[in-house]
Amino acid sequence: MNFKTLLLASCTAAALLLPAAASAQVKMGIILGYTGPIESLTPDMKNSAEMAFKEVSDSGKLLGGETISVVSADSTCVDAAAATAAAERLITSDNVLAIMGADCSGVTTAIANSVAIPNGVVMVSPSATSPALTTIDDKGLFFRTAPSDARQGEVLANIVTKRGYKNVAVTYTNNDYGKGLSESFASAFGGMGGKIAITAAHEDGKGDYSAEVGALAAAGAEILVVFGYLDQGGRGIIQTSLDTGAFDKFIFADGMVGESLIKNIDGDLTGSFGTLPGTDTDGAKMFLELAKKSGFDGDGPFRGESYDAAALISLAMQAAGKADRAGIAANIMNVANAPGEKIQPGELGKALEILANGGEVDYVGATNVEFTDVGEASGSYKELEIGDGKFNTLKIH
Repeated sequence: MNFKTLLLASCTAAALLLPAAASAQVKMGIILGYTGPIESLTPDMKNSAEMAFKEVSDSGKLLGGETISVVSADSTCVDAAAATAAAERLITSDNVLAIMGADCSGVTTAIANSVAIPNGVVMVSPSATSPALTTIDDKGLFFRTAPSDARQGEVLANIVTKRGYKNVAVTYTNNDYGKGLSESFASAFGGMGGKIAITAAHEDGKGDYSAEVGALAAAGAEILVVFGYLDQGGRGIIQTSLDTGAFDKFIFADGMVGESLIKNIDGDLTGSFGTLPGTDTDGAKMFLELAKKSGFDGDGPFRGESYDAAALISLAMQAAGKADRAGIAANIMNVANAPGEKIQPGELGKALEILANGGEVDYVGATNVEFTDVGEASGSYKELEIGDGKFNTLKIH
């Protein structure tokens, strides 16, 4: 063996011992309220979004083999200053290309206006539902896979009316979410001939809600509507109502729906009912199977919406042909709506391949995604009722 042959053999052997070159990574942000009034909901929202990002990475088809690295931050759900600071770190320090989140409407608005929009960063919220977000000056950068409470108020009012209730009391958490939903419900319910005996805001984080419940009960309503949070003031209002006998049945919207409400209330909530964004399509069922295989329960508030938000961000980046903030913004509407091949949960690799070859996709996903012209879900709602210690779906509206 001559010197050249020996050198070549040595280099080849050395090369075999080296680790394979790592694929390039792109950073995506997830910002949710891991602390605060919906902290029991956010872990599986995060799991759902990460499942979509992992599906994209594992396919090996994102931008020729790139993978996604997730950076998380806490929105707190209620502290706009803390949420904005957390988002600032994601965007300027971690250099994420887009954000899955935020969650609650107030912090979502603050992050969008103060940080994301000025920096050209797309946000896709799975759960911010305030009607005010429909008209935000977002420069084409804010999207949401959860529908507006303008629609939820109408759907819930219709359900309440059909159940025969004509006189209700309403309490709402004193923020953008609570106010917007209360106004939407009041307008729709009044238009259907219903009466609201009293409407009263409540603050989260209090230890005693006796005064609030006393005022609500004194108005003489048949039932109490609670537009609040299941891990904070809404739960406190309900517990005090049960303890004092002021009300024994309640009407909920999405912020009150979750296993922790039933688990942490001392009393019987049987017969209480409400609404939650959701559907029973094939895509929804496929998502539940994927979640089960990934080790968590997908049948809960805003989990399908979180998967869909992450999927849309990923597909928009592929459609752009590069890991670029502006490219994501320019392509989300294109991948969310027709024309194109319909894409369900678990088919993200297929969608990436279609886009890489110059084709078009119409992402349907877990929640039957179809965006309005301002980039928000039209939305379907589950009618839920508590029975046998759990929330049961009765109908899709």
